[in-house]
Amino acid sequence: MKKIDVFLALMVPILWGMGFVVAKPAVDQFPPILLMAMRFGVTAMLLVWFVPIPRAALRSLFLVALIGSTLQYGLTFNGLRLLDAGTTALIVQAEVPFLSLIAALWLGEKLGLRKILGMAVAFGGIYLIAGEPRLEGKAIGIGLVLAGAFMWALGQAMMRRLGALGGFTAIAWVSAMAAPQLFIASLIVEADHLTYVRSAGLEVWVAVIYLGAVMTAIGYSCWYHVLGRYEASKVGPFILLTPVMSVLGGILFLGETLTLHIVIGGVLVIGGVGIVLIERRTRLKPDPALQE
Repeated sequence: MKKIDVFLALMVPILWGMGFVVAKPAVDQFPPILLMAMRFGVTAMLLVWFVPIPRAALRSLFLVALIGSTLQYGLTFNGLRLLDAGTTALIVQAEVPFLSLIAALWLGEKLGLRKILGMAVAFGGIYLIAGEPRLEGKAIGIGLVLAGAFMWALGQAMMRRLGALGGFTAIAWVSAMAAPQLFIASLIVEADHLTYVRSAGLEVWVAVIYLGAVMTAIGYSCWYHVLGRYEASKVGPFILLTPVMSVLGGILFLGETLTLHIVIGGVLVIGGVGIVLIERRTRLKPDPALQE
């Protein structure tokens, strides 16, 4: 990989991982669904002007936005209110095993021994994290984050069925549809919106700008750039650094503590996801005809 592409690939987990850290103080003082509505609103306003309208896929994108964004982020960030940022980011890594399972059952993709082993290791790590003494009594938060991970995986499987729309186009219009969905959901299940907006501190507005303009718009732009240039097996491992960056960010900026249980569980989750993502590359035998 070129140096600039390595840099962009490294920026992806940094920007995504820090999103959990930036959002944690905000969800502690602001309704999480309203926060996510603002996030996708920012992303949509930045991108929709520069991409075509995928008219044939709008209905499907609406469902992807509903399942893979509205429900997913509503569940995940409500769970984040009950957990610390680093642990949330680690549990979210269940997205990849969930995606592999859905792809096998729904899309007919192969689920080999390597992927099954990876899922087992990842879920073992999640079990260890969930059972860590500091998280006792946090079953609701853990369940919400796991449910959010499943919704994300289902949304990605739906996106795969749509075929290639282009990264910017997909992000822009999923965001444009997710924003009003989340605003409506917030009006239904959350209250005192004007009070929260008027009293919101600097952390909330920093989170809105970061999540919309940096984590989503810039982060996904970097990701689709390197993914379009290199094999997924080569750039995929960079994503495994996302929870590591969240843990480091939580320790550095939120004063969170790192325990042995979370370290071991995190290693198992990352290792299991790595087994799922990283396939063994087979060496091609030289063609005898070319050697003559």
